[in-house]
Amino acid sequence: MAVTYASAADLATALRSAAAAHGRHEQEIGHADPDWPDWYAQYMVDQQDGSPGPAAPGAGT
Repeated sequence: MAVTYASAADLATALRSAAAAHGRHEQEIGHADPDWPDWYAQYMVDQQDGSPGPAAPGAGT
């Protein structure tokens, strides 16, 4: 699946959203996530696709 953003500002917004969601994810799992790039990537793809993704309650724990 190709994921594109209309502008650098849209990409920055998506990264900020992923960062906030990932912070919640790390709180849930109780430690830093060394695979955060994979988590961010999947989150951002899912956001573009409209899927619940890794930020869904209980996902990825």
